Amino acid sequence: MAFHNTPHRWRVIVAHRRAGKTVACINHLIRSALTCQHPEPRTAYVAPLFKQSKDVAWTYLKRFSAVIPGTVANESELRIDLPNGGRVRLYGADNPDGMRGIYLDDCVLDEFADMRPRMLPEIIRPALSDRRGSLTLIGTPRGHNDFYKAWQASQNDDEWYGVMLKASETGLVAQDELDSARKLMSPEQYEQEFECSFEAAITGAYWGREMGQADTAGRIANVPVDPESPVYTAWDLGVRDSTAIWFFQPLMGGVNVVDYYEASGVGVDHYAEVLHGKGYKLGYCLVPHDAKVKEWGSGRTRIEIMQNLNLQPWVVPDHRLMDGIQAGRTTIPLARFDRTKCAEGIEALKQYRAEYDEERKVLKPTPLHDWSSHAADAWRYLSIGWRELRATEPAPKSPVDFYIGTGDGTISSNLSIKEMVERQTKRRKDAEA
Repeated sequence: MAFHNTPHRWRVIVAHRRAGKTVACINHLIRSALTCQHPEPRTAYVAPLFKQSKDVAWTYLKRFSAVIPGTVANESELRIDLPNGGRVRLYGADNPDGMRGIYLDDCVLDEFADMRPRMLPEIIRPALSDRRGSLTLIGTPRGHNDFYKAWQASQNDDEWYGVMLKASETGLVAQDELDSARKLMSPEQYEQEFECSFEAAITGAYWGREMGQADTAGRIANVPVDPESPVYTAWDLGVRDSTAIWFFQPLMGGVNVVDYYEASGVGVDHYAEVLHGKGYKLGYCLVPHDAKVKEWGSGRTRIEIMQNLNLQPWVVPDHRLMDGIQAGRTTIPLARFDRTKCAEGIEALKQYRAEYDEERKVLKPTPLHDWSSHAADAWRYLSIGWRELRATEPAPKSPVDFYIGTGDGTISSNLSIKEMVERQTKRRKDAEA
């Protein structure tokens, strides 16, 4: 009732499994569409996947709206039309560009922690602007991501309303059922799913620990681009899905990851325009092995298309998925990420995880395919290929020792090869003087 009665425009509900948050929010959207003072009100429920919207919310939406005379349900579009001209519709965040251009008076983002970071600022927030629509974010925690930031805002910002419902406090799930669940779940899983812990590790995350260590060590920060050195890119080429691109510069002891870009529904020419528009000194584009396959429409390979767009594709050696994941795991400790330009990609690497078998209560040997998969696949290609690219850089003309000490017996991973050479040359000249 506190949620239904709050006057706040921005709302966050952090709730345990089976707390009834989806039921509450579907009823909220129906009431909002019926009572909105704007002509032809529009409200929307969005789940991470369109299939989830249909499976989780469509039955509820039909059931609770059926008692309203004159309501019509549209099965093909998963929407109900109300007698006042209002409409409630279900969407999936797996096709964010399909929501561009719509307006909304009220919106619910379910399992917001599982959505790509650009979903809210680029798609949903603009849709709420002209009608001053309201927003509700609901779900269970998935670490310190945008859902966590929204929860923090609800505790510190008067414009936000927030409520957290823990299973140990609500009494909505019987204690014997909770005890049984605890036996079948890891402590981290139980704390996350039933006690709403943002501190619990993301179950099955492949690179969560490494990314957390990168953040703690200050390797997610401001990472400037060396204008004298080439910026290479690693691509996950999507056909119907998104295409993800990492921008990076190899170092003697690691790699600087300076930018990230992702889009969907556009051709290779769009990405070529983006790359050339960045102003970087472009190097090779690392692409997957299937870039050699000819496309049905043009009869050309994507490698040929990229070459015609003044790009330099480099095919990454074919490899097993788990080998690529392991390469990604060993590369993260050697990487520095630009916090601002790589924000969406960084969150994807934290979220990339194994699929969970709900029936057997175990992790599957395959990754969960969601919004984070594209950035993760591109990261695999970067991790497989960046050392080879480093070897292609021309050797310095003067005979210098490439060992650059940092004072503690380690090799610096924060300098480009050019900077290392310059520093070693200066040290030698100073010693001779």
